[in-house]
Amino acid sequence: MSGASKDEAVGPQLPFIVEPEQLHSLLDAPWLRVVDLSKASVHGDFHIPGALFLEYNELVRSRQPTHGLLPPLAQLAQSLAKLALEGHWVVAYDDEGGGKAGRLIWTLHLLGFRRVSLLNGGLHAWANERYRLEQVIHQPSPVPFQGVLEERFIADADFIHAHLGEPGYCWVDARSLAEYRGEQRLAARAGHIPGAIHWDWLEVMDQQRSLRLRPEAELRQALQERGIDPQAEVVTYCQTHHRSSLLYVVLHALGLERVRGYPGSWSDWGNRLDLPVEEG
Repeated sequence: MSGASKDEAVGPQLPFIVEPEQLHSLLDAPWLRVVDLSKASVHGDFHIPGALFLEYNELVRSRQPTHGLLPPLAQLAQSLAKLALEGHWVVAYDDEGGGKAGRLIWTLHLLGFRRVSLLNGGLHAWANERYRLEQVIHQPSPVPFQGVLEERFIADADFIHAHLGEPGYCWVDARSLAEYRGEQRLAARAGHIPGAIHWDWLEVMDQQRSLRLRPEAELRQALQERGIDPQAEVVTYCQTHHRSSLLYVVLHALGLERVRGYPGSWSDWGNRLDLPVEEG
């Protein structure tokens, strides 16, 4: 399966952010594929009926001291083949607010697969609102996945460094404020990419609504308050492009069309002595 050329083979198009009640009404649809990126122990105890489990570590690789890198395409294709995605619309969820599910969504976009949505609130919203859960483990027969890397969805240190200070480019840091300011160091150097805008991934979640994304109006206001230009080339990053994958989803959901993810993120930038760093 390659990219969007077979979109017409799938059933109705789902919104990019799917609510639990919407998903519940579609669980028996033959064109639906629900993918669970929760912890393996959680999936074994309970998951959304019909959901397939994907270990988050299959979406990332490490090369010390850098983590959260993109695995080789052949390795990704092998992992995604186990989900038998062809002819399906994917709804991704996890048990932590959307970072792991967001990484799958970003990866699929990167490989040319657009038929994917995020379950708003993930397992928290689903379980808290008493929708049905099961323990049955599902393992379909693998279907080959052939994705083609689309460079417009990915950024690396060289890309960012080449455009530092240029108008029309924006770096969004999804880490904690202490990490951003350089008060907490998780790499050889502390701080942030020069000019980066801080937007903690926890601030896009609504703790009072089972970790759903905050209402669209609030997210748009936050976008405006931070001075993120919707027309700019935006790169999201955190420590490994885990937390920032949720920011990628949020910006995409708000209609920004030029959004990239930075695999490796600060574990790459902050461990390179040849790159500039800002603190405070």
